[in-house]
Amino acid sequence: MTIYSTKQAVKTSLYASKSPLEWAVTNNNTLYTAQIPIDENGEVVAGGIEAQTRQTLDNLKHTLECANTNMDSVLQVLIYVTDRDYLKVVNQVYAEYFTAPYPNRAALVISGLAREEMLVELVVYAAVP
Repeated sequence: MTIYSTKQAVKTSLYASKSPLEWAVTNNNTLYTAQIPIDENGEVVAGGIEAQTRQTLDNLKHTLECANTNMDSVLQVLIYVTDRDYLKVVNQVYAEYFTAPYPNRAALVISGLAREEMLVELVVYAAVP
């Protein structure tokens, strides 16, 4: 009989969503998270794709620290943007947060995200202790 461990919520100081979700959960030494460009008040940050990418990656960094790990533990990143032209800026900012060997990743251009003003969202998988 296979025994599966139970998922555990990662407690962060990110804005408490009204939606039924956790900002991150762990299970079997893997962290699962989706990060968006919101501030401590739950507002999407202004300033375009660069500001939104930085906020999203800052939120990710915070979440990883709350799980007792860091950006080096990230294994895969799925990047969602609402305009192909945003990818150049996302790549520039992304390179400030990650070092080689880089996480595996995919980038998708989609017509929209859950909140209309959002330009970027990241889905991330990381190894945790």
